[in-house]
Amino acid sequence: MVSTPVKTNRLTTQVEALAADTQVLRSLDWDRDRFDIEFGLQNGTTYNSYLIRGEKTALIDTSHAKFRELYMSLLQEQVDLSQLDYLIISHTEPDHSGLVADILALAPHVTVVGAKVALHFLDDLVHQPYEKLFVKGGSKLDLGNGHELEFISAPNLHWPDTIFTYDCGTNVLYTCDAFGMHYCDDNAFDVDLSKIEPDYRFYYECLMAPNARSVLTALKRMDAIADGEPFQAIANGHGPILRYHITELVERYRTWSQKRSKADTTVAVFYVSDYGYSDRLSQSVAHGITKTGVAVEMMDLKAGDPQELQELVGQVQGLIVLAPPTSGRGAEASQAGLSNVLAAVNGKQFIGIVESYGGDDEPIDPLLNKFVDLGLTPGFKAIRVKDTPTEATYQLCEESGTDMGQELNHSQKMRKKKSDDNSLEKALGRVSSGLYIITAKKGEITSAMLASWVNQASFQPLGVSIAVAKDRAIESFMQVGDRFVLNVLEEGKHLKLMKQFLKRFPPGVDRFAGVDTQPASDGSPILSGSLAYMECQVVSRMETSDHWIVYSTVSEGKVANADGRTAAHYRKLGTYY
Repeated sequence: MVSTPVKTNRLTTQVEALAADTQVLRSLDWDRDRFDIEFGLQNGTTYNSYLIRGEKTALIDTSHAKFRELYMSLLQEQVDLSQLDYLIISHTEPDHSGLVADILALAPHVTVVGAKVALHFLDDLVHQPYEKLFVKGGSKLDLGNGHELEFISAPNLHWPDTIFTYDCGTNVLYTCDAFGMHYCDDNAFDVDLSKIEPDYRFYYECLMAPNARSVLTALKRMDAIADGEPFQAIANGHGPILRYHITELVERYRTWSQKRSKADTTVAVFYVSDYGYSDRLSQSVAHGITKTGVAVEMMDLKAGDPQELQELVGQVQGLIVLAPPTSGRGAEASQAGLSNVLAAVNGKQFIGIVESYGGDDEPIDPLLNKFVDLGLTPGFKAIRVKDTPTEATYQLCEESGTDMGQELNHSQKMRKKKSDDNSLEKALGRVSSGLYIITAKKGEITSAMLASWVNQASFQPLGVSIAVAKDRAIESFMQVGDRFVLNVLEEGKHLKLMKQFLKRFPPGVDRFAGVDTQPASDGSPILSGSLAYMECQVVSRMETSDHWIVYSTVSEGKVANADGRTAAHYRKLGTYY
């Protein structure tokens, strides 16, 4: 009898000195493997909050509700809650504000500090009266003993109500989600850059890339408030705090965001952050779009400025709308935002509609028809969310976003193909390669891709390199630490499998329907009709302009036909497959 391993869920807490009169209270979630918008995690995560003591005491953010007992006990060991004066809310996403009500129950005198829209959102979370202090960019709060706090407006990083907090006395900037990473480790700081680099980049791609222009705006405000001086620390909301590699890691945000913001094509994603699953679903769609090199601008229908909303609609080539609520708190503002979107569209744009599963969504079929009647072209089939979103739901959203991005890029690529027919491209096209199918599984979701840019890359250990286009769905299954199977196609017997995985699949369709497979050790499908297979694990990734070069070690493998030869692939031009 084989016993099924029991999944553990280790939760611990930790206190570390950060600066003068300043501590970080870390909630370490060692075994969390999915987060927020349902992106897979390899190394767990942390939730960081901060305690600053001047003549008055301020707490910046709280923790996730799963840490209720652990965190509240830790907090009360560090400070007498009767002496806590301010609770600063960086934004109201529940993983940072999940214990606000608990603190107010024990310290009802505390003044809650946040952006106006944040405190309006918070009203729906705590359901009790409390002292409020609205702040905006440039507002200051003097705690005494040199701890003067200045606030920086940083909307959409990654919620519309986000603010940064800068302590002039310690030169520490508190940024919540920005400059964070899902990486759980006993070391509270970024001591080993090589260990955290993959998670830092993956976090940016998932959460910040869809808001690249907002990142650049926040960086300008950071530069201004620092006045040329380096920060002592960037105190983020997840993962190790930046202390040792601040310049390097901040500049990476700048470089990545500048590249994103220069895209020729942009899609606007409209959602309602505090309604149903609108935020999570919208982030998944946005992530799929950004994989194609198309820029994304995200805006909350409820909180967005009407003029900015209409200007954004007029500038983009595609729109995604998460169905807003038709009744309840915030419905009137959300519906007004939707009306502004409809008034500003033009007939040359693409449109995608997704349900929010909030209990009272705007019906999506009539909503889609309104856009189609105005001349817009559906970029993907409307996504219906009838139950709590699952991994499959989020994968469907990501793939649908990728489909829209690819459609927007199609005509530009066709023009480029026609203009690239010269000797250099013909010469590059003579670099031959084999034919392979990559298969992978995460949770209950499987994916596959026909590949040709595959090479052995090392002897000790045995390793291969694979070039994967950034807009391929399987790219999300090939992060550092992920496992997959490399199936080798056999010459003369490859056409059936090649055609199966070469064709374009609609989002959510089973790519393995009718294909004979067997599971690898990690569950990834091994294609029974392949010449050989290898089980691989991703070790590192190198970025190029439009591909990721994925280096992986090989642990297991088998050849089905010792006399078989690998099917070969020859191209006419080096500018496309």
